[in-house]
Amino acid sequence: MPLEAFSPSQPLTFGVELELQLVSLSDFDLTAAAPDLLHLLKRKPFPGNVTPEITESMIEINSSVHSSYGPLLDELREIRDTLVAAGDMLNIGIAGGGTHPFQHWSEQKISSKPRYEYLSQLYGYLAKQFTVFGQHVHIGCASGDDALYLLHALNRYLPHFIALSSSSPFVQGVDSGFDSARLNSVFAFPMSGRAPFVLGWQEFTEVYFAKMERTNIIKSMKDFYWDLRPKPEYGTIELRVCDTPLTVERAAALAAYLQALCRHLLQRSEEPPVEDDYLVYTYNRFQACRFGLEGAITHPKTYANLPLREDILATLEKMMPHAEALGSVEALQHLAEAARDGSDAARLRRHYERDGSVAGMVNAAIQQFRGERRMRPVR
Repeated sequence: MPLEAFSPSQPLTFGVELELQLVSLSDFDLTAAAPDLLHLLKRKPFPGNVTPEITESMIEINSSVHSSYGPLLDELREIRDTLVAAGDMLNIGIAGGGTHPFQHWSEQKISSKPRYEYLSQLYGYLAKQFTVFGQHVHIGCASGDDALYLLHALNRYLPHFIALSSSSPFVQGVDSGFDSARLNSVFAFPMSGRAPFVLGWQEFTEVYFAKMERTNIIKSMKDFYWDLRPKPEYGTIELRVCDTPLTVERAAALAAYLQALCRHLLQRSEEPPVEDDYLVYTYNRFQACRFGLEGAITHPKTYANLPLREDILATLEKMMPHAEALGSVEALQHLAEAARDGSDAARLRRHYERDGSVAGMVNAAIQQFRGERRMRPVR
């Protein structure tokens, strides 16, 4: 069926989705506890929304739609506290982080939703390997044309979000050497990567999407695993490159940074996006995944080589007038501090160097999510 019309939404409103780990507190491995946790959470009103994910050791939380950073942060904290209280009742730890550091994909259970069962049949073991955890951010757009403009104009800044959110250095008990190893799992899917360079919504729907639908490869926008994709039913674009941070404070700050960037880009003061911008896209993405804040990227317009940390700090400073207008100065200051002091990936590595235990690293992530410094003993 044809792609639905783009449903305009209030520009620059935003919402956050977080995929979270469900962890056994006996051995700190993932546990298939989503059905029990969701059943418990249904007993009383839940702030935002909570849903199952592709395997039963994951859940996804969704915030409400917000126009400013403060209320978003307040809601994410309320959601966090509600989840932690429910987890305590079930003896389940809840954590951020883009990968669980030692779980084995073969032990995961596919959730019973029909779509997830279909994806498991289609993608085989890749579906279970998709037990990775990301943050998605939606930004409201006044039109489909604005959505596509933002989608392509943001490509230059995607390495910022990869590096600032990176929290997945370990895979199956081993340091992968990547700050964001999670995105390697996403890259395995055939419809991942970048959207086609189309700037008009009519052309996107009547030409590109219509052709793709005729191939029978895709049926809806859900079948695209792009780094950024339009969501016409919500009137948004959706950023999908972020690892789930260890704290909801970092998650809210990343959303506020995206909001400020979109406000800046919609002023059309920068050179407009062109297809050639994507000449450096894949390599810049690799640099951010592999080296995080220590990476170096190539500017898509000038081809200048830029240390990623310095580019992030300079851009955060440039976005401060927008942050002042939007009420998110504190969020950008939080990210500037993170850029200087190190990402969650660096934090997890430092903990492993001190403790020498991947289970202890999961324990630390659980306490980070709770907002507590006291560690539960590793048994």
